Amino acid sequence: MFHGSIVAIVTPFKKGKVDEKAFGELIDFHLRSGTHGIVPCGTTGESATLSHEEHKRVVELAVKMAGGRIPVIAGTGSNSTEEAIAFTRHAKAAGAAGALLITPYYNKPTQEGLYQHYKAVAKGVDLPLVLYNIPGRTGVNMLPATVARLMEFDNIIGIKEGTGSLQQISDLVQLCGERLVILSGDDFTALPTMAVGGKGVISVTANIAPADMAQMIEAAERGDYGRAKKLHDQLYPLHQVMFVETNPIPVKAALALMGKCADEVRLPLWRMSDENFKKLKAALKRYGLLKKM
Repeated sequence: MFHGSIVAIVTPFKKGKVDEKAFGELIDFHLRSGTHGIVPCGTTGESATLSHEEHKRVVELAVKMAGGRIPVIAGTGSNSTEEAIAFTRHAKAAGAAGALLITPYYNKPTQEGLYQHYKAVAKGVDLPLVLYNIPGRTGVNMLPATVARLMEFDNIIGIKEGTGSLQQISDLVQLCGERLVILSGDDFTALPTMAVGGKGVISVTANIAPADMAQMIEAAERGDYGRAKKLHDQLYPLHQVMFVETNPIPVKAALALMGKCADEVRLPLWRMSDENFKKLKAALKRYGLLKKM
C-alpha cells in the first residue's frame, strides 16, 4: 500500500505559530518533485511540542493540500494508548490514508504491553496502521516476534523500522514476509533496507532533496541497484549533515537556507551551533541546493 520515498515533513513555524502558507508550499514542492507520500506530525514534524489543536490542524492541512495525489500518513502515536486512539480517529475523519504510530516513549512498556497497545489501536480505528520502532528516541525496542504477533490485525500493514539493524529488518522479513510493508526509519539504511526486502523509506533528507530520494528508491524498486547506489553515494553527505545535531534542527536550518521556511524550532530544541551551521551550509553548497535561492 505505502512505498517509495515518503517525507517526514517538517512543521514550519513563524513567530511561534504554525506557518500554514509555508507548509502548503512545502507540500507543493514534494508534489512537483516526485515524493511518494507525506508524514505530518512525526518526530521531524515536532509532534511532541504541538498542541492537540495544532496537531489536528496540521494533519487536516496535509490531507487538503495533498488533495489525494499522494498518500498522507498521519503521525498519531503517543505514550498514552487512549490519546493514540483519539489522534488516529481524527486522522481517519480528516481523510488520511493511514497512521504512523511510534512505540510509547518514556514509560518503556514490555513486549506484551506493546502488543496490547497496538491491539487496542487496531481494534479501535479501522485505518491502515504503520508501526514505528525507534529505540534511540523511545527507550524500547519492539522485537520482530512482537510485530509478527500483531499481523493478526489486518489493518496493521507496515512498520517504520528505525533501529538501523539490517539483522532486525531481515528477521521481520523472515517472520512476516510480504504481509508487512517495511519502511526504513533512517536515510542511511534506506537502500540496504530495500535490498533485503523493504519497500521504501520515511525520510528526513527528502525534505531538502526530494527528487533524488524518490529516484533512488524508484531505481531500487525496479532492480537498478547501480543507479540506486550512485544516488545513495551522492545523497550520503546530506544524510550525514541532517543528523549532525538533533533532528529536525539541521533540516529546518537547511530549508531556511533554501528559502522554504523559517529557521524556527520549538523549545527545548534550539538553533544550530555556529560550527555545525557552517558544515551544513558547506554541504548544501556542494550539493547545489543553494543555487536555487
